[in-house]
Amino acid sequence: MHYEWLAMVAALLWAIAGLLSVRPAEHLGAFAFSRWRMACVTLMLGSAALFNNGFSSLNGHQWLLMAGSGLIGIFIGDTALYGALNRLGPRRAGLLFASHALFSALFGAWLFAEYLTGQRLLGAILVMSGVSIAIAFSRRDRQRTLEITRGPLLPAIALGLLAGLCQSIGTLIAKPVMITAVDPVAASAVRMAAALGAHLLLRASGTAIARPRQPITWRILGIVATNGFLAMALGMTLIMTALRYGDVGMVAILSSTSPVMMLPLLWLYTRQRPANSAWLAAAAVVGGTALIAVAGH
Repeated sequence: MHYEWLAMVAALLWAIAGLLSVRPAEHLGAFAFSRWRMACVTLMLGSAALFNNGFSSLNGHQWLLMAGSGLIGIFIGDTALYGALNRLGPRRAGLLFASHALFSALFGAWLFAEYLTGQRLLGAILVMSGVSIAIAFSRRDRQRTLEITRGPLLPAIALGLLAGLCQSIGTLIAKPVMITAVDPVAASAVRMAAALGAHLLLRASGTAIARPRQPITWRILGIVATNGFLAMALGMTLIMTALRYGDVGMVAILSSTSPVMMLPLLWLYTRQRPANSAWLAAAAVVGGTALIAVAGH
């Protein structure tokens, strides 16, 4: 499977997991939900890596790089994203977070000479345009209560951009490791364990925001574990594998299509036909992806 498809499948898994995250995130709160999800995924990936002896494929320097990638990309990035969500709502926070694809493309050109030209550049523009349309004109996020800006606007915008930047930096740190012969499952396990460790320290500090809203139940734990398996155990491992074969910018751009992937899933879930802007967004993403795929082969 080519790296373009790995990134797109990861985006689809993230979209499915996004629907599954609504109930447990409301029940536990954002930080407790992330902590439990990371604990489940660390157990899954760690067990798989131990079974396959995957940890032996990483040397000490690579352990440090992947741990740093997890701390920046998952722990700090997710924390900043939740901060933006609380202040701006999901629509505008999502639009700011989509900046990680632009950051990754710029960093990829600067650090790895991964330039976007010709069909690849046009395809990238189409994909990002489709993602922006899908978020900016999402009918389900236009409820007034989700549009209220809570607190100063500039810090909220800064948090959204910080989330995108951290996601990009986390991917960039992982890139040099993933182009080697390391086991992607073990590499993902190290990233996840580092982020989980930071979350546990935050919880141990007694910070109010890290406390769960309600005690976890077996049913909620099952949903959290399923969400984690799809989004992080499978999705993030696919992204780590895609980085081995593809440019950082292209992987980020293609994996950012989750908002578009979400549209048909919401149609099935709510039985409400997407708005016309959704079809425009989908057409732009499909056309852009086709251009990128053709240009790469």
